[in-house]
Amino acid sequence: MALEQLIIWLIVGGLVGILADMFVSGIGLDLIEAIVVGILGALIGGWLFGTLGINLGSGLVSDIFTSLVGAILLLFVIRAIRS
Repeated sequence: MALEQLIIWLIVGGLVGILADMFVSGIGLDLIEAIVVGILGALIGGWLFGTLGINLGSGLVSDIFTSLVGAILLLFVIRAIRS
């Protein structure tokens, strides 16, 4: 893995985590948590879309959308566990 790819993952993960935190109220993530949620959301979204046979195409926008869906689902689960 190249250093550039790792940096892109961290930036996109942070962006997705922050966006997911805006959609799901009551969580309040800091930057490191947002990055972790964004990266885990990418894994969850990729698995979920693959299992359901949903293909959004290729490219950064479809990857961000897939990650956002997974991150939102993850935050709903976290919020349900906390309460």
